[in-house]
Amino acid sequence: MVDIAAPALSAERIQAFAGTLQGEVIRPGDPPYDEARRVWNGMIDRRPALIARCQGVADVMACVTFAAEQDLVLSVRGGGHNVAGFGTCDDGLVIDLSAMRGVRVDPVRRTVRAEGGATWGDVDRQTQLFGLAAPGGIHSKTGIAGLTLGGGQGWLRRTYGMSCDSLLSADVVTADGRLLVASETENADLFWALRGGGGNFGVVTSFEYRLHPVGPLVAFAGPIYPVEETARVTAGFGGFMTEAPDEINASLAWWSIPAVPAFPEELHGQAVVILPAVYIGMPDEGAARLRPLCHIATPIADLSTTLPFTALQQLFDPFFPQGERHYWKSLYLASLDGEVVDEIASWSQRRPCTNSMAVVAALGGAFDRIEPDATAIGDRTAPYLLEILADWTDPADTEQNITWARDFFAAMTRFGSGKTNLNFPGLGEDPQFVHSAFGRNYERLAALKTIYDPTNLFRLNQNIKPAPHLA
Repeated sequence: MVDIAAPALSAERIQAFAGTLQGEVIRPGDPPYDEARRVWNGMIDRRPALIARCQGVADVMACVTFAAEQDLVLSVRGGGHNVAGFGTCDDGLVIDLSAMRGVRVDPVRRTVRAEGGATWGDVDRQTQLFGLAAPGGIHSKTGIAGLTLGGGQGWLRRTYGMSCDSLLSADVVTADGRLLVASETENADLFWALRGGGGNFGVVTSFEYRLHPVGPLVAFAGPIYPVEETARVTAGFGGFMTEAPDEINASLAWWSIPAVPAFPEELHGQAVVILPAVYIGMPDEGAARLRPLCHIATPIADLSTTLPFTALQQLFDPFFPQGERHYWKSLYLASLDGEVVDEIASWSQRRPCTNSMAVVAALGGAFDRIEPDATAIGDRTAPYLLEILADWTDPADTEQNITWARDFFAAMTRFGSGKTNLNFPGLGEDPQFVHSAFGRNYERLAALKTIYDPTNLFRLNQNIKPAPHLA
């Protein structure tokens, strides 16, 4: 075993700490260390001093207390999918919740409780047994914790809102080592902050969600149009969504067809615009409702089908594999008029890597029926969200891909609503990012941060600093 990079921690102190945990404490030089320190984004390469693979709430409480007492940098890993790599750190302590993935469904009350290390695939597998679902993302291996705490949106956003909108309660270990229950009736101010305020207020060891009727089969539309048809396709998409019911969730994606068997070989590498959409309701009705999306122009391929909701949730898993490099930014758009579309199309044509994409998600419906001060998310009235996804494999291509995404984002800000999506922070390097994510809710969040985490122990996140005048 090699020496750890935290000389203030003696071997005796570490041994004593490890003895308080049911789970394993992993150090540099231990056989599982290199695997345990990896996260989803292959660009992140950090070396924690200690990784505590927690087995339960008591372990988490002990870790938080130890980190505070020893003045250690602390990070919290749920699913490990945070694109900025906030789930790990250099020279500090990682609270690893990956062994805490229990899921329990109450089909009578239509609720589910899931531990903080669970993924959306874990939750979907259990809830779909009863034809129920909680609003998650679009990738089954995404952790429920990071997505929910940042708001969370996916295939159910217009039908049932954001992930945090279905949150009923949470068990939270706060910076002083206490376990609190947060709900509308207990610690309501903390509950408000958890719904979109990120990982700033503690370690959530379990989430309780309200479930909704979904599936088991859903209608999916997947027409693929040549990129030259962008103007016609986006115009048709915008018109379609102005009349679409809440059951329809649809997006536009500028991409290049990957070289996989699902697509004809002659189309591999072709630049396209795709209209992925799902209808949450009876599949036959959904197929009819979605059909106009497949006839806006002449598609070069059409992936439309009826499929299990669990398969829909896994549809994009192969295109965002573990170890690929990622840099993601996003902003809310005030409109999707011709100038906006021209700018998106222009930047999409300049993608350094064909894996990368630009996605415009249509919002509205249940998504924007929540008042700005009801959750930490703030204003939701923008009709569209633009996601800029830089994805590549070769480390030598890192600089050009990050530059493309940053410049694309900067070019689009003049069309934005002034608000960003907390879960797409780049690498967390923008000092204005958190303020633009929360808008007017930032001051209230800073005040609550001062109450629940006055020393900013939980700072490896999209960080809200304690309010100095209240500390």
